[in-house]
Amino acid sequence: MVIDSGGSVREQFWRDMSLRVTHLDALPNGRFVVKGHTAAGDQNAQIVGRDGRRRRSFTMGRAVEFLMADRRHHVWSAYFDEGVYIEPISAAGLVRWDSGGNRQWGYTPPEGTENIDTVYAFNVDDGVAWANYYPTFPLLEVRSNGGIRLRSTPVAAPAGMAVREGHVAMLGGDRQPDRLHRCRLTEREALVVEEARLTLPNGAPLERYASPIGRGRHLYLRGASPRQWYVMSI
Repeated sequence: MVIDSGGSVREQFWRDMSLRVTHLDALPNGRFVVKGHTAAGDQNAQIVGRDGRRRRSFTMGRAVEFLMADRRHHVWSAYFDEGVYIEPISAAGLVRWDSGGNRQWGYTPPEGTENIDTVYAFNVDDGVAWANYYPTFPLLEVRSNGGIRLRSTPVAAPAGMAVREGHVAMLGGDRQPDRLHRCRLTEREALVVEEARLTLPNGAPLERYASPIGRGRHLYLRGASPRQWYVMSI
């Protein structure tokens, strides 16, 4: 593991790693949560200590689309259809864990609302997660204290989003990967107040990017090179 902290780069060797890693995120106190493929058994996730040693293995479910942690020791996993319809943990579509790998909560849609098929865009801040999901693409807000709110949105299939103080910026959607939609949040819906074309810092078109990462008010995009990252903030 190569860690860049404020421009200081160091390597950390992980011991007892039995996974082919597909997802990882940093936890408080120098730990990591890791998800991957395993040759035997169904324990496809691990908590790795700051010393690089495995602290715990657990089952996170199949078809994880997003894996993100926050600074309040919560881990959030969001899923796509290949797990939602066949695996009990993944069936919720969105699950919250504690930093020890214990399942704390799974999404149950309110009556009259579609279940999660696939989470398209995801954002995590301290104690709150935001998801936009197929088939109807509502904006789901989930608080770690159990509060849930669904809002209708005018954007279908966004690729990523940034959220701050009653506003959300959605990137992509409607087959326009460079389209940015800034919306104001009301109790029940997200209302578009401005639309624009997002470009690179030099004004060049934003043509291709890896899956965006939403962290509160920031949206991170990886460019053509694995070392080339951009950040947009609202």
